[in-house]
Amino acid sequence: MLPYWLMFGVPAFAALFERRGKALDHPGERWLFFIAGLAVCLLVGLRNDVGADWPAYLGHLVRASLTVFIDIPKLGDPGYALLNWISARVDPEVWLVNLVCAGLFSWGLFSFALAQPRPWLALAVAIPYLVIVVAMGYTRQGVAIGLAMRGLVALGRERSNLKFVVWVLIAATFHKSAVLLIPISALAESHGRVWTILWVGCAAILAYFALLQDSVDKLMYTYVAREYDSGGAAVRVIMNAIPAALFILVRKRFLLSPREKQLWLILALIAIALVPALVISPSSTAVDRVGLYLIPIQIMVLSQIPESFGRSGRSYRFLGFLVVLYSAFVQYVWFNFGSHSIYWLPYQNYLLQG
Repeated sequence: MLPYWLMFGVPAFAALFERRGKALDHPGERWLFFIAGLAVCLLVGLRNDVGADWPAYLGHLVRASLTVFIDIPKLGDPGYALLNWISARVDPEVWLVNLVCAGLFSWGLFSFALAQPRPWLALAVAIPYLVIVVAMGYTRQGVAIGLAMRGLVALGRERSNLKFVVWVLIAATFHKSAVLLIPISALAESHGRVWTILWVGCAAILAYFALLQDSVDKLMYTYVAREYDSGGAAVRVIMNAIPAALFILVRKRFLLSPREKQLWLILALIAIALVPALVISPSSTAVDRVGLYLIPIQIMVLSQIPESFGRSGRSYRFLGFLVVLYSAFVQYVWFNFGSHSIYWLPYQNYLLQG
């Protein structure tokens, strides 16, 4: 368990010493943040036999090794299938697939963290669940979430609907469910909304027919007809809903542009809407998987609490400490009480194999 606590401990320790308005303003700090990103990439990407779905991902690689190039679309998500097809011809082990996926995920995560006033605190919030559980457990959706996070930066800070849609479309080639995020681009637009709705709607329709149409029956059977349930889904949905509610109530305090506030308000409302959806849905797994895309709202809200509510230097540091303590608690609870955490222990890495 020590590698996981080191992965969390480094950004958590750095977060305690972040200065208000001076995040990563020194070249040495930026290099350290880059090294942290590389470390996360290697720890996630070179893991060995870690995660509950590890056998399933080995199966993806085996099937790709037996498939000719023209049949790659038959393997499922095209981006992930192509990566497996290439990797199978380089090395029969799954490490290359996972390393590329980890690189894409880490790039999206660290781009998102750098867009926050306190990047180290944002990273500390992300490690316990988004990195350890999602990126290490759900490889394909982990990539999709990472790329979607890069898209959120483009949509909010860079004011580019087109970049957001492009990143989400790339994300959807790794996990088709990412297509559901495309309409957010139109909802977040306050100027020229009619034109934006038209072209974003066309992009969503094309993405549906290109990526989702052939899978709808299978998804409906898997998540609805069979009434799949995810243990802990209610907890995970609430973990999104609470910071979402906080943001809605006091969003004027957050250091965001009007466009960013509009974007995060939409995501916050969706996060809260998943609470009743969880109650009425025949499959908690379906709601749970959608909720994974809303984890960024936890990172944004919690990492901005010190900036938004800390009136003095002392309260600023104390609030940062509370966020770090909460994140440590999340990691402790998951490893000690999570029903599937045994599949993460012990941590093993290809670099450490004999």
